[in-house]
Amino acid sequence: MTNYIATIGVEVHVELKTKTKIFSNSKNGYGQMANSLTNVIDLGYPGTLPTLNEEVLNLAIKAATVLNCKIRKEMHFDRKNYFYPDNPKNYQITQFATPIGYDGYVEIDVDGKKKKIYIEEMHIEEDTCKSTHRGEKTLLDFNRAGVPLIEIVTKPCMSTPEEAKKYLEKLRELLLYSDISDCKMEEGSMRADANVSIRKKESDPFNTKAEIKNIGSISNVGLSIEKEIERQAKIYDAGETFKPQTRRFDDKLQDTVLMRVKETGNDYRYFPEPDIPFVIVTDERIEKVKKEIPMLPDERRLKYQELGIAEVNANKIVLNRSISDYLNNLLDEKINFKTASNLLLGDIQAYLNKNEKEITDTTLTKERFIDLVNKMDDNTLTSKNLKDILDKVLESDKSISEIMKECNVENITDDKAIKEVIKKIIAENPESVADYKAGHDRAIKYLMGQVMKETKGGVNPKMAMDILTEELN
Repeated sequence: MTNYIATIGVEVHVELKTKTKIFSNSKNGYGQMANSLTNVIDLGYPGTLPTLNEEVLNLAIKAATVLNCKIRKEMHFDRKNYFYPDNPKNYQITQFATPIGYDGYVEIDVDGKKKKIYIEEMHIEEDTCKSTHRGEKTLLDFNRAGVPLIEIVTKPCMSTPEEAKKYLEKLRELLLYSDISDCKMEEGSMRADANVSIRKKESDPFNTKAEIKNIGSISNVGLSIEKEIERQAKIYDAGETFKPQTRRFDDKLQDTVLMRVKETGNDYRYFPEPDIPFVIVTDERIEKVKKEIPMLPDERRLKYQELGIAEVNANKIVLNRSISDYLNNLLDEKINFKTASNLLLGDIQAYLNKNEKEITDTTLTKERFIDLVNKMDDNTLTSKNLKDILDKVLESDKSISEIMKECNVENITDDKAIKEVIKKIIAENPESVADYKAGHDRAIKYLMGQVMKETKGGVNPKMAMDILTEELN
């Protein structure tokens, strides 16, 4: 197969986290009984008038800010006219001529290199109702009709499936941390379309584009682009061409499938929405919204690493918003953040996963966690001890010291006492000592095991290993 250069652009629809819909006071919710979150505006009754939800405007400004977009100060909504069952008004209210955000970018990291993915525009629009096809019948659920969306459109500046995946991961992370959307692709609150074309050289003109619609996961975005590049390459290698078309990703086939061929361009007859006044975005509003943006992921990673947390752990913490927020409450404290991160990502994370809880669902207050970190740091508690008392630490209101006393957890932190135990173990195991001196690594592990057994795990392993090595040498 000939090598081709791919040109990829991505369009993402993101549902906004508002209490009510964009143009009506119906609740913005998911998973409710069909058609239970609707009113006459959502259903497109004649004579009904839309009223813009102010919170939608604020969240769109916030999104434009975190995506490094310029913000349009004067804008209007447009009618996008088309006839389809999911659209009872026969038009969708969107922004065509004056998108709220434009000329932005998101920076990604691919194979250790930074790359900016440029955003052409970001506009506000209403969602359509949900269509479910049953045989020859189509069922319509208007709970989704009028849910506020932002559509984020990149320039055709990506060249690999990996770049598209990294962009979506970064976009999702930014929108989650800004409290703009929950970005749950499995629930449809973040939906991605990919536009793909290929050519032999960068100096060649762009070839025919295929659009892949409503891809349900970030990994499938990568896979669908990969498959589409392969499909187009086979067509061009055979000396053939294809018409512009819309495809979808089929989970069962793990491939793209033709939906329709675009014989002509879409004519949506856009014109300004007459029922909604022009919107003026003031500098005061923009500044107020900017102040509400919490610490973003990249800033958190940098801060954690400055405090001594390893890069790999900093990235893991950022992947878990509740853990990251919990740690952020401790940033001004004088504790060992390396120990704190190991606790949060180790035994505490294991407990939370097992019990399907968030850290905020536990009794681990800021003060008790600081005490826990300090006790681990000064060897009052060992990792083995912690495993024995962890449930009580996370479920009880008692102090760490009280729990340790109740559970008879008392550790040997005195160097002399540890040295006495180690001398006893060395005296009782001359063969293992001889093996160690002969260069057998397993011997020291055995001796260390005997030390832990003798102390019933009540000694800091690193401290014991250092003293054992010293005594053996």
